Amino acid sequence: MPDFKVFPLPDTAEGLVDAEILTWHIKPGDEVAVNQIIVEIETAKAAVELPCPWAGVVTELHAQPGQTVNVGEPILTIDVDPGGAAAPAAQAETNGQAMLVGYGPKASAGKRRARKDAAAATVASPAPPAPTVAPAQPVVEPITVPDSPAALLAPSTLVPLAKPPVRKLAKDLGVDLRSLASSGVITREDVRRAAEEPAAAPVVPAGARERRVPVKGVRKMTAQAMVGSAFTAPHVTEFLTIDVTPMMELRARLKSHPAFRDVKITPLTFAAKAVCLAARRTPDVNASWAGEEIVYKDYVHLGIAAATPRGLVVPKVRDADAMSLRELAVALERLTVTAREGKTTPADMLNGTITITNVGVFGVDTGTPIINPGESAILALGAIKDMPWVVDGEIRVRKVCQLSLSFDHRVVDGQQGSEFLADVGAILADPAMAITY
Repeated sequence: MPDFKVFPLPDTAEGLVDAEILTWHIKPGDEVAVNQIIVEIETAKAAVELPCPWAGVVTELHAQPGQTVNVGEPILTIDVDPGGAAAPAAQAETNGQAMLVGYGPKASAGKRRARKDAAAATVASPAPPAPTVAPAQPVVEPITVPDSPAALLAPSTLVPLAKPPVRKLAKDLGVDLRSLASSGVITREDVRRAAEEPAAAPVVPAGARERRVPVKGVRKMTAQAMVGSAFTAPHVTEFLTIDVTPMMELRARLKSHPAFRDVKITPLTFAAKAVCLAARRTPDVNASWAGEEIVYKDYVHLGIAAATPRGLVVPKVRDADAMSLRELAVALERLTVTAREGKTTPADMLNGTITITNVGVFGVDTGTPIINPGESAILALGAIKDMPWVVDGEIRVRKVCQLSLSFDHRVVDGQQGSEFLADVGAILADPAMAITY
């Protein structure tokens, strides 16, 4: 007798409300094993891969790629007893619901919205016919199967094959993949061609020269956090222009040093080291406001603002103050690669103490960065440019960089902020000063 289990979207991060389905790794009819990765979702913080809590045969996918699903709503149905044998003992269940290790909806998350259109949530691959024997009691609700395979293949529900980057491009350009005719895998060229033909994928009324993209995922979370920070913490921003020629000369020497030949030393590496050293002398910038008290931290979890295809994320280098320059270089390179691949986990973005944003990589001189929520200061590192500079009474061409520091005036006074910024600048202008810290 078939035994159907419905897998609801779990709470993969503290306070998760919903998530977007990015990519299914299985389809109806596939056999799956316990802990096999079945789907990739995008939460408000990162892309997360979900493992399967049961072994069995997939009978239905309840959400299409690009669809946003609330926590607790069903995303997958599995027949855990396709051969009529007893269900596998490796299943993990709590109160009748599938539960992943480290995941699971809160008690209040069990309430779900009624599905508006069961047919609209059906994916491309045909599902097996409805069982003739009454299924075992499902976790959420009985599964609705279309009367015929033709309903599954209707143009309104067909999801063509396309790689995740192509699906994202289509979403950004407002192109409905189901409207594209293709005998194989949809390509970037197919999407761009459709985007150039208004009749193929209208996003706004005819004649309008604009497009609308829903705000969700990482960008939605970032917007909410920045608005909350800007209107909660009283920001003050100070600026400093420095000659970093000695730092760039040291960087050139380190490239040929045996201990640094296999690592990438960037200006951000030096800035990270300078921030950690300067924070020792001005611990207020590494503290946080907690209402009736200020929390001082004897460690530096250094946030690095990173631009990714999914939006701005701020992963942390844990205990950066305990790292050598080489260790910082390795950690920053690993962090950057992971962020660009969209693999930064929610846990990697929590509990930072101070942040650096490197706007110089975009050729920008400086800016007024917004403090990351829960922190008291953020340093912006500007572009390094050849500029005239007075040295020993003479004008020379030097490597010049601008720094800006935004800080929470509830925690950091003007004197403390100025001293910290001056210390960072002094180390970057003359790395030998680090010996004195």
